[in-house]
Amino acid sequence: MRVLALDTTTREGSVALVEDDRVVEERSGDGSRTHAERLPSELAALVASRGVAWIDIDLFAVASGPGSFTGMRVGIATIQGLAFVNRRRVVAVGALDALAQVASADRAAGTIVAAWMDAHRRDVFTALYRVADAPLFTLERLAAIEAPSVGDPLETLARWSAYLDRGSVFIGDGALKYRDAIARGAAGAEVEPPPLLAGAIGRIALARAARGDTLDPAGIQPLYVRRPDAEIDREKKRSPR
Repeated sequence: MRVLALDTTTREGSVALVEDDRVVEERSGDGSRTHAERLPSELAALVASRGVAWIDIDLFAVASGPGSFTGMRVGIATIQGLAFVNRRRVVAVGALDALAQVASADRAAGTIVAAWMDAHRRDVFTALYRVADAPLFTLERLAAIEAPSVGDPLETLARWSAYLDRGSVFIGDGALKYRDAIARGAAGAEVEPPPLLAGAIGRIALARAARGDTLDPAGIQPLYVRRPDAEIDREKKRSPR
């Protein structure tokens, strides 16, 4: 099965072509341009470079969030459009799940993995997992300890103190940004830089598709975690003073 995967949760994002659980190619996006300016051309360029036609794509996959609100909306709409036109199913993958899957590679069962994405405003999008003895990128690989949330890094570390030890692993741009806080709150924990995610998203999508866990293009729901600023601003304007 051939999967075309897209991640737009960060400024750069990434695209990837995955075939039969192998990442054929994965590319970072051009962070100097918005996702709206770059898509779907970045996907088209990847497909064309591999001599693949749109009709040859069996499944489309996209990061559902959390992350950049605008980026997520553009990415999801792009994948929805391509899947609809080509009459294909889609898989939506949480960016924190994808980060944790990458960090779990070559880790022993029982290892604690923390996925941290920079949420700005001195917050991080986070989720906490325990690695299980199951194949990489499958649903069974990670047991969720805490679902995706957003909050202060120090408060998050305090809340997780009972789970963290010297063998714990943190991954993501939020982990890099707040690595000093992690060093104080989870002494000895490893911090991994954020990888490109489209390849992992494609491989997770393959594993889910094998279980029949796919969606009609219209069924994708973004995982915001934090409410969009525009929604909050509208409420403020409607509220009596």
